[in-house]
This record gives sequence, structure tokens and C-alpha cells, in this order.
Amino acid sequence: MDHAADAHRTDLMTITRFVLNEQSKYPESRGDFTILLNHIVLGCKFVCSAVNKAGLAKLIGLAGETNVQGEEQKKLDVLSNEVFVKALVSSGRTCILVSEEDEEATFVDPSKRGRYCVVFDPLDGSSNIDCGVSIGTIFGIYMMKDNHEPTLDDVLQPGKQMLAAGYCMYGSSCTLVLSTGEGVNGFTLDPSLGEFILTHPDIKIPKKGKIYSVNEGNAKNWDGPTAKYVEKCKFPKDGSSPKSLRYIGSMVADVHRTLLYGGIFLYPADKKSPSGKLRVLYEVFPMSFLMEQAGGQAFTGKQRALDLVPTKIHERSPIFLGSFDDVEDIKALYAAEGKRE
Repeated sequence: MDHAADAHRTDLMTITRFVLNEQSKYPESRGDFTILLNHIVLGCKFVCSAVNKAGLAKLIGLAGETNVQGEEQKKLDVLSNEVFVKALVSSGRTCILVSEEDEEATFVDPSKRGRYCVVFDPLDGSSNIDCGVSIGTIFGIYMMKDNHEPTLDDVLQPGKQMLAAGYCMYGSSCTLVLSTGEGVNGFTLDPSLGEFILTHPDIKIPKKGKIYSVNEGNAKNWDGPTAKYVEKCKFPKDGSSPKSLRYIGSMVADVHRTLLYGGIFLYPADKKSPSGKLRVLYEVFPMSFLMEQAGGQAFTGKQRALDLVPTKIHERSPIFLGSFDDVEDIKALYAAEGKRE
């Protein structure tokens, strides 16, 4: 037996302990943010358990309704959405919730109201449940600007105003990646303890990667810079090796791989979806926040992703995110295109 390793394992950095440590750096903190994160973590544990049982529990069948994006809703989507809404409202620390599954924002009853706004996609990639591909929850947290009656403007803020963002990936293991604005940390659920343990401290994305990730089935509808960039990935003119293509089609899984291994994830605008496909508030912003915190970049084709000011809660945007140098390359192509026009 490796007694040294066993002894080491007795000092576990759980996500609760980690967040409390962070809180202690701010003497004025009342612990509200910690309570809110604890409720998000509880929601992730519940959904993880439900996802693992989905095939057995016949949760796979369609719930028969169509969500606001026109996607057929899986029973698991509905369940995950309810779990997160209830967990967030019962924390007593939220005032507005925006979910991918709900057409309207949820305004929390004044008796349970707090000062945080949470935007989330309760189960991203849920069409992949049937085939066992990793799916996940994405979330971002804003703070109310001041003590007033909450309005939609409190969530329609640029991504750079987010206090924290993260995702939980339900795959071969259950991994929660979180940033509170001071770097990115990854936690893995230990099923025997029911606790998220710090397994990936201070994640930094490589400055340049060897992987590009895009749905090439849309290639005929791409704009010039995207087409040129992908061509350059496959047929580099400078004598370097071509990049490898990896595309899962589940944003959480694709971004997670990009974060750990480097490279670039692209979901560009095209003729079919001129505004792109991914939603700004609860997909583009949280993932861009994490990328920047890990030393990468996120770009919309026009500007830094986190500078975008959304006007609608389900607004969409193109996105290019990943390793710093790789995103620089696509920015240069868009800049060159802009000069020619």
C-alpha cells in the first residue's frame, strides 16, 4: 500500500472549503456568494445523479414540449431546469434567473430575494444523452448594480461584469470547473464522499494548441475569415504540422478539452445562422470568462466576447475561443477582411 499517498488523501480540498478560503480574503464578505455557490453545487450533484440513471429511469423519452429555441425537450432537460430554479430560489440569494429552457426570466419573490442574478443552461448538449456523450450545465453569476426593484437590465450586462462563471460536465467523471475572477479551478466529484474535490488547481490553457474544433458540416455557409482559418489549420503554408480536428458537438465537452489541451473552438456565424447559434448570456459569456481567466481569448468576429452588450436574454452570437495565439490568428483574418471592405 502507498501509505504516503493515503496520508496525502486525508487532506482534501473540497469545493466548499475552497470557496470559504476565497471568502476569507474579503473580511467584509457576508457569505452570501458562498451560500449561492453551494446551492449551484447541490444542483450539479442532483443532475449528475439523474444523468447517470437516465437510461434506466426512462427519462430519455421526449417530454413532448418544445423549448423556446425550438428544440425538442428531453425529460432530463425539464428535470434539470426545475432542480436549478428551485435550488437557486431556495438559496435566498438570487433576484433574477435566466434559463435556456424558459422563455421569460424568473423574478424571485421579494421574500426570498437576494442580490445575485444567475444565468444558466441547465443541460447543454442534451440531445447527446442517448449515445452517452458528455453533457453539462453552464452558469454565470452577476450582481445587482444597487438596491432597486430588479429589472431585465440587471442581467443584460456585458460578460466582463460577471462575478463568477463555470460549468459542470457529466461524463466519465463529474467535473466542475469554476472561476470567481481569480483564475480557474477544476473539481471532480468523488462519488464515495459525495464531494467535489480540487483535482485541477489553477488551470492555464496552453498559449498555442494543436487542435481545432468546429462543425465542418456547415462549411459551405461560412464567411471568408472562418473558411480561410480552417483551411490554414488543415494546410498550413508555413511548413508546420496541420492541426487535428476534434468536434463532439456538446459545447461543455468541446470547451473542456480546449481548456485543458489548448487549441481553438469555433462556432461562427454562417448564411443559415447569421447571428451564430450559441446564446450569449449562458453559453458564450461563461465560457469566454473561463477562457480569459485561464489565459486564453474569446472573440465574436467583431470584438472581445466579454465586451458584448446583450439586448435580449436569448440573444445569439458567433464565438471563437481558446488558446491566445490561435484566437490571435482568427482575429488577424477578420481584421484583414475588414480592411478590404
